[in-house]
Amino acid sequence: MKPPPVQVKLGRAMRELRKTRTGRRYSQEEFALEAEINRGYYGSIERGEVNVSVLTLEKICSTLEVTMERLFGHAKL
Repeated sequence: MKPPPVQVKLGRAMRELRKTRTGRRYSQEEFALEAEINRGYYGSIERGEVNVSVLTLEKICSTLEVTMERLFGHAKL
């Protein structure tokens, strides 16, 4: 089953911000460790395969040093 477009857009935005916004190029594994999220689960978030919770979004945004507004704006949601 194809993931919902909104999940895919959000995951792509997270990937782009992870690679550019944090001042260094975190790998998925490094980023997930820093955000205290399982690496496999974080990878599935970036691929848009899961419906991420608000609490997990908060961890991701905190690690990316962006607001949820900024993340959603970057995803063009």
